[in-house]
Amino acid sequence: MRRRGNGTRRLRVAAGTVVVLAVATAPGAAVADPTPAAAPGTPVCEVRGGRLSEISGMAATDGGFVMINDGADDEARRRIFFLDDRCAVVRTVSYPSRPRDTEDLAVGADGTVWVADIGDNDRSRQTIAVWKLPPGADRPVLYRMAYPDGPHDAEALLVTGDDRPVVVSKYSANLYAPSAAPRPGATTPLVKVGQVRLPASTTSNPFGALGRTAVTGAATAPDGRRIVLRTYADAYEFDVTDGDVVTALTGGTPRIVALPDEPQGESVTYSRDGRSLLTVSETADQPPGTMPVVRRYPLPAAVGSPAPPTTPGSTARAAGDGTGRAGAVGTYLVAAGALGLVLIAVGLVALIRTRRAGSR
Repeated sequence: MRRRGNGTRRLRVAAGTVVVLAVATAPGAAVADPTPAAAPGTPVCEVRGGRLSEISGMAATDGGFVMINDGADDEARRRIFFLDDRCAVVRTVSYPSRPRDTEDLAVGADGTVWVADIGDNDRSRQTIAVWKLPPGADRPVLYRMAYPDGPHDAEALLVTGDDRPVVVSKYSANLYAPSAAPRPGATTPLVKVGQVRLPASTTSNPFGALGRTAVTGAATAPDGRRIVLRTYADAYEFDVTDGDVVTALTGGTPRIVALPDEPQGESVTYSRDGRSLLTVSETADQPPGTMPVVRRYPLPAAVGSPAPPTTPGSTARAAGDGTGRAGAVGTYLVAAGALGLVLIAVGLVALIRTRRAGSR
């Protein structure tokens, strides 16, 4: 993480004091247990060669990774890149026509690569698209789609178990899916199928509050039982029941993994064993010589054991959880002890003043 100066440290101490006193004077208030500070992920490998500097989508494969750039102007970067497990490019596939703004990708259960050509910073596109590259093919096929309610900027794509793409808009987290199976050469209408409400976050990132709400990537676990959305600051993992991705996103409670201070974090994927998340950042605007680094983040809970709602700065214990009650009792005892020290200090000051007054 970025280092912070003494001024910030002093502010944290002051805030902590206020919280302790507030808890002591309001015993009925909810109490949050402290959690360790968010830490950067563990480096896995460095992407070299220069052609992948605006990485906007990544998926792990049995042999390594698939990656794409974010709408690069350079033709050599407008490709689907296949990398080995050391992040070395071993194969590329060109698009038959120029994509507009490729922002995410997914790999289906059968190995099909889906590339989401859905970016629209100016919100001016009449259609968006996905490219499908079947296993072993050397030419992706284009499928166009259109929103029902005007243009949106989007950077996240999920693919359901029945091969239905779900687009997640960047700033409103609206979910859109095609009304019918997309066909080459046609424009398939999209329908809005829901909206995601992400929990609040305090994770440090280059874009502040906006970076904590902008959805920049998505991925599905290898077993299909979990999905994840990411922002510039955090990843939110949802459990999926019976393959129902939309219900998971609109009605589920996510587990949160902080992704602190990634320079331009837009990509996320599951490791092939499903035990961790992998991310990589763009480096186009970073100091010369900076290479994209794939990073690994451990997942917070096993499948079937969803954690209670959290924020990266605190873990709120659910009611009825014995661990939560123990944590709350411990917090109250600490608060009571702090209040006792304050009262003792006040009493000593009063006693000294009384003695001084009596000796005059």
